[in-house]
Amino acid sequence: MSNPGQPETKRGDKGAAVLRAQRALRRTPDHSVAVDGDFGPDTEAGVRRFQESAGLTVDGIVGKDTWESLPNGGPMPLLKTGSKGDVVRDLQKVLISGADSGDWPSPGEADGDFGAGTKESVEGFQKWGGVDSDGIVGDKTWAVPLHATNSTLETAVGLDWAED
Repeated sequence: MSNPGQPETKRGDKGAAVLRAQRALRRTPDHSVAVDGDFGPDTEAGVRRFQESAGLTVDGIVGKDTWESLPNGGPMPLLKTGSKGDVVRDLQKVLISGADSGDWPSPGEADGDFGAGTKESVEGFQKWGGVDSDGIVGDKTWAVPLHATNSTLETAVGLDWAED
């Protein structure tokens, strides 16, 4: 199960379980669901759409069956200056690919080291994606849609990096 031990979540709820449900819904992909931790009408509508498409009871509540059917809603890692590793390298590869079309500056080499070039590239990507341009890759940046591929930054980098 990709979302073990999650509580029933419904309209009016707030917090970590709602964030997990929203991330999972965006990974279905439903880009209309904001990842803000507030289970409002848009999240409820996203749950209903998912339940209908998955053949589940359509009640707008993320209960046991819905949690089991949703993809992993765990957070992607928070990446910033000083971060290192394969997830940074995979991020850099996606940024390099978009930089080729001139949408934002290239981070330079995909070396797995989040340095000044990667920060500048992330800031350009964030401006392009319409999110706060702080050079830190968190939930809002991971959720930026990559228009041409019908994916998001996180799905392009690889959801195997999602944490439980």
